[in-house]
Amino acid sequence: MSYFTWKETGLTQDCESLEAMASRFEESAKLMRKMANEGFILQIRKNKQLITHKNSNIFNEWGFISEEAPFRQLALIPDNGITSASD
Repeated sequence: MSYFTWKETGLTQDCESLEAMASRFEESAKLMRKMANEGFILQIRKNKQLITHKNSNIFNEWGFISEEAPFRQLALIPDNGITSASD
């Protein structure tokens, strides 16, 4: 399952007003709702928040880079009958 770690350390750190802070929270909430509607879920593993999706194609379409171990990522790549040049 594709995933990335959610670690928020400064969503509003650069905001100079309450209005700017509110806008930033509203933008984030809109994005998170859209992600939830697209099938993304939040999972807690070892005290870390991971954003996951069962479909790696949808995960990739959003431009996310999976933090899965490389061997797990390769295991998810379908063969599709591709053969080498020597076949």
